[in-house]
This record gives sequence, C-alpha cells and structure tokens, in this order.
Amino acid sequence: MSLTLERGVPQEERRKVSLAGLSDWDAARIFLEVVRCGSFRSAAERLDLSINVVRRRIDDFERQVGATLFTRDVHGTHLTDEGAMVVSAVERMEAAAFDLMRASGSVTSTLSGEVRVAVTEGLGTFWVAPRLVEFQRSYPNILVDLHCAMRSADVSRHEADVAIHLSQPASLDAKLVRLGRMHLMFFASEAYIAAHGAPKSFADLTRHRMVLQSADQTATKELFESFFPGFSQRDLLAMRTNVSSANYWAVANGAGVGVFPTYAYAIGGIVPLEIEFRRPFDIWLSYHPGSGRIPRVRRMIDWLVEAFNPAKFPWFRDEFVHPGEFKAVYMGESLTHLFGGFSTEGR
Repeated sequence: MSLTLERGVPQEERRKVSLAGLSDWDAARIFLEVVRCGSFRSAAERLDLSINVVRRRIDDFERQVGATLFTRDVHGTHLTDEGAMVVSAVERMEAAAFDLMRASGSVTSTLSGEVRVAVTEGLGTFWVAPRLVEFQRSYPNILVDLHCAMRSADVSRHEADVAIHLSQPASLDAKLVRLGRMHLMFFASEAYIAAHGAPKSFADLTRHRMVLQSADQTATKELFESFFPGFSQRDLLAMRTNVSSANYWAVANGAGVGVFPTYAYAIGGIVPLEIEFRRPFDIWLSYHPGSGRIPRVRRMIDWLVEAFNPAKFPWFRDEFVHPGEFKAVYMGESLTHLFGGFSTEGR
C-alpha cells in the first residue's frame, strides 16, 4: 500500500510514504499511542515502556515508512503532514486487526481461552477478584486477565474485552450496560474515632486528618476544592494515594478519615460517619459488539451483569442504602465470603 502526499511541488518531487513494506506492527502501535497521548513520555507510561524504547521504536517506524512523522520541541511532539497521513492508514490497519481477532474468537464455541477484564482498582480488588472463583468453577478453562486501574480502558481499541467504568464511556462503537450505582460516604476506624472523636460535619472535618485517593474517574481534586474552599490538600491530608487498597488499609489502621463506597463497611475495619455527604457514581460495562459474540467473552459479560445486580446487592442500588441497614436488606450468602474474607460482619 502506498500513500502519495500532495505537497504543492512538481509531480516528480512529490514524496511517497509507503506502508507496503511494513513488517513491524508493534512499532505502528507505539506510533499510534504517541499520537493519542501527545508525547513520548505519556505514551511510554501508558504502554509500560521506557521512554528510550518508545523513541527507538518511532525511529525504526520512520525508517520503515521512509518519512519523518513527528517534529519535537519543548512543547511536545507534533505530527508532520506525512505523519497525519500515516495515522489514518495505521488506524485502518488497527481496526482490521481487531476485527480479525474478534472474528477468530467467535467462530469457535469452545469455552476456553483468555478474557481480558478492565475494572477500576477498588471494585476490582474488593468486589470482582474475591468472587471470580464463582466464574472459575463454572468455566475452568477460561483464563481471566483482570486489569485493575483507575484509567478507563477503551474496548474499541481492544485494550480489554470487557471494561467497567465509573463514568459513561463516549465510544460510539461500544455496547454499554449500566450495571448499578456506587455510593460514596466518609469512614474512619474505631481506633481513630476513639482517639480523635467522630466528625459530624464538613466544619468538623477541617479539624481532622484525612486520607485521600486521587483518581481521574472520580474527579478527586475538584471534589476536594468544592467541599473545602480555602483549604489546600496540604492543610488537611495525612496521606494521599492513587490506589484504593492503600487508601482502605491506611484508614482502617487509623491514619485518618477517608471516603469509600458504602460496601466498604462490609469489608470490615472501618465504620461510616454521619456526615451529610453522598456521592453516587453510575457503574457502566462496555464491550465491542464483535467481542460480545465470542462465547467466552459473552459468559463473562453475563456473569458481571449478575455480579452487580442491584436487586441482590443493595450497595449497588440507585437509592442510597446506609451500611447499617445491610444486614436487614441483604438476604444472600455471608458478606465475609463476598468480600474475600476481610469482613468483620456483626461489628
């Protein structure tokens, strides 16, 4: 395949950018990531590669296509005209490769192989992972690759077969299922409350130390500024982390007050505070229509829909259910089993 770029020069001087000899799809994939991220450094972080490896692969790719694709300056990377043409061609190659992968998976009815599930770190750690044994009992030949991160995965670009989000994805070619709703509130450990008292308002909180999880999907910075105008995070925070599990264990061990989904009470170690704060987040599942026709992926989709069933699990209902009411309204198996054995049910 050859692309000829119109450069406003005589025909004999027009350069040709050729992808006909392209043999390294991995370099092309890295090229697309640099374009989408806007810099070599951001692409390296997203791909979990060193920045030197990314630069070297881009140099290789430019040699393969026979053109300079980026200019670099202190403000980042910028596509050349040749680079812009190559983006369109490589995106078509990417889409065709994904279609081929999905088609190859859907032609077999065998319930084996790998399913990649992307989920927010807290839900993945405390809700999905402890319960995957149920799925594995039913489908022992399916390998579940569970990727827990607060960055939303794009199923249309095959970053995952199935993804769970805390905001509605904007992808036009993905199927969306609203799973339920997660409700956030303030918690602290009993040891912290015994030592410092239980705050009952936002005014009280300004006299306490807090533990904060920074996460893009929950707009943490904006939320903090709206509730504590005039205060910087440095004024109130004892600790800040990007990981839900570290956030939970810090609060459970008395580091300060934290914000968690209501189901955190069932995990144990922390108790809800009666502060007038309720922050709901709709939970969305996305998948590519082609992936949904692959039997092993379809089974995972159906299992996840049931795993977040609000009729069964009250902490995922649209309306807020106080953690103190869980024992009265939840009629299923023990909470200890559901949350991987962390729970101290009956506290």
